[in-house]
Formats: sequence, C-alpha cells, structure tokens
Amino acid sequence: MELFIKYPHDVQEELRRGLLSRAARTEYGRKYGFEDLRNREEFRNRVPIVTYEDLYPYIERLMAGEQNLLWPTEVRWFAKSSGTTNARSKFIPVSNEALEDCHYKGGKDLLSIYVNNYPDTKMFTGKNLVIGGSQQVNQFDKNAKSYYGDVSAVLIKNLPFWAQMVRTPSLDIALMDEWEEKIEKMAQYTINENVTSISGVPTWTIVLLERILEIRNTSSILDVWPNLEAFIHGAVAFTPYEKLFNSLIPSSNMRYMETYNASEGFFGIQDQTDSKEMLLMLDYGIYYEFIPMDEWNNEHPKTVGLDEVELGKNYAIIISTNAGLWRYKIGDTIRFTSLDPYRIKISGRTKHFINAFGEELIIENAEEAIAEACEQTDAEMENFTAGPKYLEAGSKGCHEWVIEFNKAPENQTQFTEILDAKLRTLNSDYDAKRQNDMALSLPIIHFVQKGTFYSWMKKRGKLGGQNKVPRLANNREYLDDLLEMIVSA
Repeated sequence: MELFIKYPHDVQEELRRGLLSRAARTEYGRKYGFEDLRNREEFRNRVPIVTYEDLYPYIERLMAGEQNLLWPTEVRWFAKSSGTTNARSKFIPVSNEALEDCHYKGGKDLLSIYVNNYPDTKMFTGKNLVIGGSQQVNQFDKNAKSYYGDVSAVLIKNLPFWAQMVRTPSLDIALMDEWEEKIEKMAQYTINENVTSISGVPTWTIVLLERILEIRNTSSILDVWPNLEAFIHGAVAFTPYEKLFNSLIPSSNMRYMETYNASEGFFGIQDQTDSKEMLLMLDYGIYYEFIPMDEWNNEHPKTVGLDEVELGKNYAIIISTNAGLWRYKIGDTIRFTSLDPYRIKISGRTKHFINAFGEELIIENAEEAIAEACEQTDAEMENFTAGPKYLEAGSKGCHEWVIEFNKAPENQTQFTEILDAKLRTLNSDYDAKRQNDMALSLPIIHFVQKGTFYSWMKKRGKLGGQNKVPRLANNREYLDDLLEMIVSA
C-alpha cells in the first residue's frame, strides 16, 4: 500500500500496460488492437466506454463455456448483481486473478489496516459472521463447469481453508437460496457462537440481529455476543443506519469499518479511525478512469485520469480489470476527498438520482438529510425510497418519499421540514427550485410501518444477498409499486 500511495500514477500506468499486454490475444484485444496501444490517449481513443449491455454478448458466450474472449485465463465464476438500475440481473465474470489479486487481496489488506489501527484487537479469538448471498450451478453451461452467485457467495465458496475455519455459519447455511429460511437458520446456528466481528450489508445485517434479539428476548446484541467488536460493512451507505446499530449494539468500543467491494471488484477501504473516507486501492488489477458529472449524458463522454481529478467533484467510475471488463461503466459515482493519498466517498449512482425538475438530487444528499432529520427528531430510519411527484395543472411538483422507521419521529411535520431544509443546504439546485415553492413544494413523506420494505422486496423477489432497496429514481416505477402494495395491504 505504501508503494501505490507514494507512486499512484506510476502504479496505475504500469497496471494499464500489463492488463493490455495480457489480454492482447483475446478476441476483444484483437478487435481493438491492444498490442499496438502505446499510451493512455490511444487507449481512450480506440477502446470504447461500455455498459453491461454492450459486453453481454461476450459474457453470454463465456457462460456457455467459450474462453479467451475478454480475458486470457479460464473464467468459471460469475458474480450475479441484482441489477437494481435496470431490473435485470447481471452476470459479471470473475477470473482467478480477480479473486486472488483483487477481492482476497482486499480482504487481507482490510485485516492489516484494522490490526494496524487497533493493535489491541481480540477479533481473532472468535468467529467472523459473514452474511452472504447464494451460489448455484450456472444453468447456461451444459457441462456445468461454471457457476454464478452473489459476489459474497462466490468469495465464500472459494475462500482458502484457513479463512473458512474462522467464519460462521456453516457453508451449507451461508450459501442457502431461500432468504427467510436462511435468516432463521443463521440466527439459530450463530446464537451460541463467539462472534467477534460481522461482515455484511447493513440492511440485511439488521434483519438478522433483530431476529437474534427476538429469540434471546433481549435488546442488546452484546448480551448474545459479549466479545463483538467490529462490523465491516459495504454496498449501501452506513450513515442512515448508524443510530440504529448503536441501539442494537450499545457499546462505545464497537468499531465500524467501511469497504467498497462490488461485483466488479474491490475498490476502497476505510483506512483511518477518525474519518469515513476510503483509500482508493490502486494495485488490485483495476485501471481507473473518471467521467466528470457534466459529461455523464454525452454519447461519447470524455474521461480524466487519476492525475486529472479534482477535489469535491462528482465523477462516474470507469474501470478496466483483470477479469476482462474494458472501460466499463459500473454506474457508481464518487467524490475525491483527498488527492495525497487518493481517498474517496461514494456519492451515488449515475442512474439513481432525481432530476425531474433540474435539481440533480443524488443519494448522498438524501442520506445525509435523512440522518440529520433522524438526529433532530430522535428517530431511527430503517429504509427509504423516493421519486418525483410531477407537476400537474394547478399544483407544483415535489419529491415523494416512503420512509420506514425502527423508531418513528413523534412529530412527522418537523421531520419533513428538517429533511427539506437540510436538502436545501446540501444542494443549491434543489434550493433554487424550492425558493418560494417556484418549481418544487415541500416533500410528501409516507411514514410506513416496520416490515413494509421487507414485504416489498419479497414481493419483487429481491430478498437478501446483494439486493438493495432502490433509494432514488428519476421516475415513479418503484414508488408507485410500493405505494400500491401499501394501499392494498
């Protein structure tokens, strides 16, 4: 890590050359002349920026057993993404290099950082509870030589024996498909274990912890696992859930550590104890480019390199990886909070935003505003989604929210006003549209009962694993479906 922190641009440039050299004789490499690309400008000019849909013809053939299409070594594993941006599952190729030199390297670096920050840790005296997804035989391969599952399940299935020894629950439970049965079995299996750390997505971790508390008839998870000291989390922002975790695990000694680990790769680790920013990991077989926000919607957006990014600006991430994703748009947006070393915060999704009125509201704004409203009204948020309520004859447009609480605010009007005020301070475009209710009026918030989002995700077949509640949408697809379920319940 010290090497890429000191020489970030050299490390990235050497990595780009190495990736192109290794993949030069693949079908994709021959198509775009990887062998002749001498510098990054030629790479940008010749190799197109792609989405999953652009690469799908190659991935479909990979899943049928063909090889040497995008990457030279055999690809037998595929990380299944929930496809929350387009309601369709994605199957991301995972090579051996991606497993060893990216995902597992990230896990080992994470442990190194943790122990360096907390030398008094007792984490290794107990078990790591991993809340992962499921794994199945890949139905597209007639010879059943390739497999797919949530990225967490792919990692669990391929872990070395020493890592399997310190994790819980057993593999047969960890990789179960049926989520509700899985939560029950995980609760029963782990309730008597000495769990010292948890790894998982905050939303589904809460479901498991609440079930364990229900079984034990207690309000503190420390009554079940007294030696619990760390929660390593990712996939969704933690800030809106922080208060709820503090109530479930009431200890000032509990440590929370964020990672940025997606189906496409392991990108970042929170490396400081006093900051939630993440160190961008530059030697995991991933070459980075970034699209500035004002280029997002261009047909041929211009990218900037690591040496060209600026503090505080929103960028869409473009990656080229050791699993054969070339100039791939993953859909996430980040802000750089430091350029020496390069540290980042996830700011949202390129497709998960509300911009129906020119307000350009991103997930980061929404989550920060909800956290502020919860803090001031002593509430604990469990889940939320939001979308636009369009302008109609005789009425202004606004944002419409559905929010589920573990502890609801006593004064709903106050909560709404605080959320709105915070959004106005965070987002100048939103504030401009809210001036004198010019284009946007006060948000409409539906305060719904606990369990609503769980029922909705179940109805959509999106329980567990890598499935995430869609936070913001620039249309009413999710909002109307959820409200219709609430009304008919």
